[in-house]
Amino acid sequence: MANPAQEIKFTKLFINNEFVDSQSGKTFPTINPANGKKIADVSEGSKEDVDIAVKAAQKAFELSSEWRSLDGSARGKLMNRFADLIERDANILANIETLDNGKSFDDSLFDIQMSCDTLRYYAGFCDKIHGNSIPSDGNMFSYTRKEPIGVVGQIIPWNYSILMISWKFGPALAAGCVIILKPAQQTPLSALYIAALSKEAGFPNGVINVINGYGDTGSAIAAHPDIQKVAFTGSIKVGKLVMETAAKTNLKKVSLELGGKSPLVVLDDANLDDAVEAAHNGIFSNAGQNCCAASKTYVQEGIYEKFVLKAAEMARNRKVGSGFEKDIQQGPQIDQAMFDRIMTFIEYGKSDGATLEAGGKRWGNEGYFIEPTVFSNVTEDMKIAQEEIFGPVQSILKFKTLDEVIQRANKSDFGLAAGIFTNNINDAMKFAHSVQAGSVWVNTYDAVTPQTPFGGYKQSGIGRELGMEGLEPYLEVKSVSIKLPAKY
Repeated sequence: MANPAQEIKFTKLFINNEFVDSQSGKTFPTINPANGKKIADVSEGSKEDVDIAVKAAQKAFELSSEWRSLDGSARGKLMNRFADLIERDANILANIETLDNGKSFDDSLFDIQMSCDTLRYYAGFCDKIHGNSIPSDGNMFSYTRKEPIGVVGQIIPWNYSILMISWKFGPALAAGCVIILKPAQQTPLSALYIAALSKEAGFPNGVINVINGYGDTGSAIAAHPDIQKVAFTGSIKVGKLVMETAAKTNLKKVSLELGGKSPLVVLDDANLDDAVEAAHNGIFSNAGQNCCAASKTYVQEGIYEKFVLKAAEMARNRKVGSGFEKDIQQGPQIDQAMFDRIMTFIEYGKSDGATLEAGGKRWGNEGYFIEPTVFSNVTEDMKIAQEEIFGPVQSILKFKTLDEVIQRANKSDFGLAAGIFTNNINDAMKFAHSVQAGSVWVNTYDAVTPQTPFGGYKQSGIGRELGMEGLEPYLEVKSVSIKLPAKY
């Protein structure tokens, strides 16, 4: 049940299965984006706190530790118990997420269910991670082992904080790693509650640690010489800093899931209503705060005007408000900085000559709400067509041929996702095989599941999350060769 007065129990750092104050004693406020008011003060971690957490994680990773002694099947049962507890407390977590992030209560519940699904998916891998026997030359018996990489740092964003926890925790725990997690400073509360559930589930001391903080906390994780891998989801600018910092210390493994400017292509033969709805949801879900949002909607010239009329009408009818209100479709932007950035891009759209079809203004008189905004007559040289806005702004561009739109889509520095609506299977396959994107969706959009790998081409990232591919960054491959006395 939605409850905007949800009690906040956990606001400290979580290290070695205990909630503790930061070494500095500093705190910072976390803000409700629906009204701009403080929810709670949260402990602010620093390099010293990261050092303490890493030592606890190292101890948990020792060969003789309780964690390393667990069979794979036992580790899987532990992860399933963890998912059960998250599901048990889904309403509490959804209230916390809606307070801290602003998304609708129903959207928070959806994220929580997908998080449970992700943890259970990876729990199934725990006793199925294995190497191969190899027919090597030289009268050898050779085989490979897949071993956990060790202490891993994980830095997650604010837009899907609970979901990103499962994307990071799932493969790391399945592989047998131990974790130092830094949630986004805007949304630390759900991570801390989930940390408490990990202790209740029975994870040994030091396996899961959560350090709240700002960029210097994330930098300390990326730079720490005893962290063997760092996974980051966020902006390209910060992702490059994480990679640079990691390279300067111990050359730790890095996986990056970064930004996008994803094209959704609608051909003349598509089901128009289905395409309009998918494009609408593809850009406006989560208030546009989605790395793979359909932020460039390409519509073929034969149906362009009809599409624009329907898209504008749907945007004007989208219900905006507090995530705790009934039937709300769009909550606020995360904070003042993002609100200001998006409003600046809306002004760019107007000044660059795009046609404002819907929205374009602040919604309400408190919090960080923006009307669902639609621009038509957008061209490739406009800022709203080139840069990631990360807000509820739909840019509709016109094209003539499939070959033309593939070429235009591929000129982007991004390559996270793409979609196409058409009833021609040949056109769908040509687009899917030609577009430079990590995920391609046909007659749907943003169809992300635990089973399908997710990640980007070009500046949209390095590596993959989800699916079997999501396990690989957390594993080292060891070759073992034994000289045999004779051939058998």
